[in-house]
Amino acid sequence: MSILAFDIETVPDTELGKRLHDLDDLADEEVAKAMVTKQVQKTGGSDFLPLHQHRVVAISVLYRKADKSVRLWSLGSEDSGEQELIRRFFDGIEKMSPVLVSWNGSGFDLPVLQYRSLRHGINASQYWERGERDNRFRYNNYLSRYHWRHVDLMDILSGYNLRAAAPLEQVAMMIGLPGKMGMNGKGVWDKYLEGDIRSIRNYCETDVLNTYLIFLRWELVSGGISPQDYESGCEAVRAMLSGSGQDHLLEFLEAWKAHALEESFPS
Repeated sequence: MSILAFDIETVPDTELGKRLHDLDDLADEEVAKAMVTKQVQKTGGSDFLPLHQHRVVAISVLYRKADKSVRLWSLGSEDSGEQELIRRFFDGIEKMSPVLVSWNGSGFDLPVLQYRSLRHGINASQYWERGERDNRFRYNNYLSRYHWRHVDLMDILSGYNLRAAAPLEQVAMMIGLPGKMGMNGKGVWDKYLEGDIRSIRNYCETDVLNTYLIFLRWELVSGGISPQDYESGCEAVRAMLSGSGQDHLLEFLEAWKAHALEESFPS
């Protein structure tokens, strides 16, 4: 079965914020500030907006075919609207039925995509399938927490225990990967206001790389692949990065080489 590791980047849905808080006369930047302020007041400290108040500005994916070849890209173009990005994501699931791989996808990425597909009326029938039309999905679908069509690495590695959950960056660094590069999630809004969608997409792609390489490591330790398969999987990613011709991917490759652990895995 094919693998699709993915990540999304979001900004405040200021269109919704204007309606929720009667702020039609304010600019988007001021609306976003008001949304965050109201959230801090409501929670007593957290400035993280409820998931339905996020708008998707980038979706990046790494696709591993059954033949183990890999490809990394961001959906749509820098000019694509949210509707197109989300439609492309669910169209990919419709066509390929891949295993989805994420970091905290159950807690953030997928619920956001679900709300936004509702917002835009995007058909995602394969994603929502639970076996009513296709019996293959009855006991293995994208929606049930302990099924395997969606591998949420944060959930699995923490034993589904929120107190044991760890950040993607720190787990990536623990096993010799670069971790975050260029920015972090809180910098997305500033880059969006500057109109720098390219930097957001590049950042999203490096998060996907960290996620997929942690997935490879999990496949190794869970007995899904051999040490030889693990190394060949890593080499496929290195070759893809080396031949990309894209600065942010070449920087990721160099950082990976610089921080790689000296390892010897038992056969």
